[in-house]
Amino acid sequence: MRYEEFTLEGRNAVIEAYRAGKTIDKLFVLEHCKEGSMNTVLREAKKHDTVINYVKKERLDQMSETGKHQGVIGYLAAYEYATVDEILDKAREKGESPFVILLDDIEDPHNLGAIIRTANLAGAHGVIIPKHRASGLTATVAKTSAGALNYTPVAKVTNISKTIEELKKEGMWFVCADMGGTTMYDLDLKGSIGLVIGNEGKGVSRLVKEKCDFVASIPMFGDIDSLNASVATGVLAYEIVRQRMGK
Repeated sequence: MRYEEFTLEGRNAVIEAYRAGKTIDKLFVLEHCKEGSMNTVLREAKKHDTVINYVKKERLDQMSETGKHQGVIGYLAAYEYATVDEILDKAREKGESPFVILLDDIEDPHNLGAIIRTANLAGAHGVIIPKHRASGLTATVAKTSAGALNYTPVAKVTNISKTIEELKKEGMWFVCADMGGTTMYDLDLKGSIGLVIGNEGKGVSRLVKEKCDFVASIPMFGDIDSLNASVATGVLAYEIVRQRMGK
C-alpha cells in the first residue's frame, strides 16, 4: 500500500510515474508552456485529476534540486488515497456508526499528520481532505502520523461541501468547530457523525459551515483566542468518543 515519497523532475519522469500508476499529489508546470511532451504531461495530469499549479520559471528553479526540471516538477503522495465509500465500508465491517473527520483546507502537514494520528486513536473510520489548497499525504504527514496512516484511510475529494451533502443521504450529520458555536458539552454528538475542522487561520469556510447541522465551540479560559487545529480536533473527537461510549 505504501510507496516512498519523492520529487519528480522532468517531463519523462512525470509521464512514467503516471503510466506506472503512481499518485501525483501536485504538479508545478511552467506557465504558457505547451510544446511537445509537455502536452502529454498535461493530458496525463488531467486524466488523473491532478492539481496543476502554473508557475514562473523562477519558482521552478527555486524548487528544483537537479536543475533539470524541463518546466515540470511533481510531488508523489507518500500513501495511496482511499475512497469515501471505503471509509464507510470500514465502519460497516466493524458494525459501528460512521465517525469521520473532514478537514476544510488544513495546510500544515504536521497538523494533518497529528490529526490522522488522533483520528486513529479516537476510533474514527477515516479522514477526508480537499484536493485543492490543502496539504496532501506527504512524507512529513506520514512521519507525524506515527504509523496511523497504515490503519486510518484518507480520502481526497474535490468539494468538501458536496461530500457533506452526499454523506447526509447516508444518514450522517455534521458538526463543525467554531468559536462562535454552542459549547460542545451541550450538543448531542452520538450516532453517525462527521467532525469538520477548518483551516489553521481562517477556520471553517462559510459554505462548509452552512452545510453543517451544528457548530461546536470548545470552552476556553486562557488569554489567547484559539487552539491549534490538531489539538482542537483531539478535544472534539474525544468528546464524541465520550458520548459514543455512553459516559
